[in-house]
Amino acid sequence: MHDVRVSPALTVPATELTERFSRAGGPGGQGVNTTDSRVELSFDLARSAALPEHLRERALRRLSPRLSGGVLTVVASEHRSQLRNREAALERLRDLLAEATAPGPAARRPTRPTRGSQRRRVEGKKRRGDVKRLRRSTDD
Repeated sequence: MHDVRVSPALTVPATELTERFSRAGGPGGQGVNTTDSRVELSFDLARSAALPEHLRERALRRLSPRLSGGVLTVVASEHRSQLRNREAALERLRDLLAEATAPGPAARRPTRPTRGSQRRRVEGKKRRGDVKRLRRSTDD
């Protein structure tokens, strides 16, 4: 296994990743009962030394529903070969960590309505009011 490059500034060393293999269901014919092609890739996010403190806190907060005791586990079993499932699991882990450590959107700067938009809004309200006033009956 090799290091996982999440972003130009963040790389997770292979020593912090744990792989487990088991038998996977699905396609594979007779070989599905004999090969351990399902891959579980685990990364201890809470105790990792690879992530700076601010990124670790952000990732823990964003990935909290997926974590079990601070450990992020990714499973891949859609391919018949163990190698392809390992690559798929690494790709999923990379994408999850990249999304979880990415900075949030820029804060919205509130703006005020333009004078023209305010004028058009009031004119539209007056037109609508005139239409409703003309619909009223004049009977007493």
